[in-house]
Amino acid sequence: MNYDPTIYNKDYKLYHINLGRIFLYKDYVVTEFKEGLDINFENFDELSQIILHNFKDQPFGFIANRTNSYSINLNDAELFNKTFTNAKAYAIVAYSKRTERIIEIEDHFFKFNKKVFNNFENALNWVEETLSKTA
Repeated sequence: MNYDPTIYNKDYKLYHINLGRIFLYKDYVVTEFKEGLDINFENFDELSQIILHNFKDQPFGFIANRTNSYSINLNDAELFNKTFTNAKAYAIVAYSKRTERIIEIEDHFFKFNKKVFNNFENALNWVEETLSKTA
């Protein structure tokens, strides 16, 4: 299910980048990446710059709304781990069992405080609650 920011009463900025749609909020980012991508640290650079510019050293959350199927190059996991040490809540919204199985593999490589959800609302609540504990 595509993310609809209008149902939440929060200010955001929308970016259309090479990877897909990015919704930037005060404390977190919501992503919807395009179908069939192979995401690596290099092609993630545009989003990295947005994250680093807006959050700097501030704790932030990341919600991956996985409406489409894509892969993440696990060889770059350590680069992601080192670059985003201030990512305190990484929620993934999975809409299929296949996506959930892929995430299980990714869990062995990424060191973020991560949790998988079957709906966006629960993912958002968890991210907000987790970030409130880091303040």
